[in-house]
Amino acid sequence: MIGKNVRARFAPSPTGALHIGGAHTALFNWLWARHNGGRFILRIEDTDRERSTPEYERTILDGLKWLGLDWDEGPDIGGGRGPYRQSERLHSYMERAEELLDRGLAYKDGDAVIFKVPSGEEMVLHDLIYGDINIQSGRVSTNQDGSVKDIVMIKSDGMPTYNYAVVIDDHDMNITYVIRGEDHISNTPKQMLLYRAFGWELPEFAHLPMILGADKKKLSKRHGATSVFEYSDMGYLPDSLFNFLALLGWTAGNDTEIFDRALATELFDLANVTKKPAVFDMDKLNFVNQEHLKRLDPASRREAVEPFWQLLDLPLERFGKKYLEDALSLMGGRGRTTRELAEFSDYFLDFEPVKLRYDASDIPEERRLVLREFFGELLNLPIWGAQEMEEFARRWCERNETPLKDVAMPLRWVLTGRKVSPGVFEVTALLGRDECRARLTRYGLAG
Repeated sequence: MIGKNVRARFAPSPTGALHIGGAHTALFNWLWARHNGGRFILRIEDTDRERSTPEYERTILDGLKWLGLDWDEGPDIGGGRGPYRQSERLHSYMERAEELLDRGLAYKDGDAVIFKVPSGEEMVLHDLIYGDINIQSGRVSTNQDGSVKDIVMIKSDGMPTYNYAVVIDDHDMNITYVIRGEDHISNTPKQMLLYRAFGWELPEFAHLPMILGADKKKLSKRHGATSVFEYSDMGYLPDSLFNFLALLGWTAGNDTEIFDRALATELFDLANVTKKPAVFDMDKLNFVNQEHLKRLDPASRREAVEPFWQLLDLPLERFGKKYLEDALSLMGGRGRTTRELAEFSDYFLDFEPVKLRYDASDIPEERRLVLREFFGELLNLPIWGAQEMEEFARRWCERNETPLKDVAMPLRWVLTGRKVSPGVFEVTALLGRDECRARLTRYGLAG
């Protein structure tokens, strides 16, 4: 059991959209807070006045909401320990800096306020993932010649530095767990010195593994999309990206790889987070997304695919929801993303893409004579059902000493324009007798 109330936070800088690394950090903080019945706090670190914008802040908030990461305190909803934007907390930084100046633990250099790094002090960083790291205070911040380098708290423009502001913020907001990327391990000793100077209790620290691309280099834009909204545009479901990000550096146990938020929250434990770098594997993401697509109820799957049908200029308005849902259900596990699923199912909504893909020039005239006879009888079956059509086709082929594939493949090409599709007789049944007749006639295979 966790001995104290869990208060975890995500503190992005609004200098760009929510990227994968940030989303990963936010998700692990959210999972830890929710697993322990604690609180998840959103704080905006907007002291970079040149690059921070309200638009980027809104994009970050929207990205978190898209992933399903809600927060209990934040700049948009308030809370008992705000303000939750650093730009609104400048008085706190100056007040605490004056305290250290008065105690002789800091000094001024022009308008800047500098913390005097003590030497000869031994510290231990108790990291929940990396274990204990022994630190000598004199080596926390050094110049190129190895001499002790003091830590700037307030810059000459009056703005706080990261290592100073984060300590004040985390203390004032009673953050009990600081969960962040392993690239912050080098910053933590500097922050520990400031905690010690103020006489404040340290939070628990947990540094998450680095995320690498498939080439084993640090994930960046060269590896493809990095913003969560880019993955939305590519056809990935928020539940899938949530699931996939949770697997980067953490294992749910029992070979569990596909899970929803509730199960992830139940199973999550920082003790099972590895310090080994995690690889952002697109093949794995595709697998996870495909599994989530399969598990969607028909209405949710249709709603997820509709925007991509619209991008393809397919005539959605011609069809009822039930027909569209049946078409996607018939697709089974085809399509790793909603974008692919829309593309692979276009023939259910429009004949035009089929005509662009297939011209029937591969069917010689002598085969056309046989196919016309088969399709003529098929179109006149009394019951238009997949089972009835398949039984008829098998009987007809046996009677005419023709392999079933010799009639099924041309039918698939004519109806879908593709070599691979769901069961061709299921497709034929769903498209309807009139539509199938029109497509066969277009290719000269029905009268």
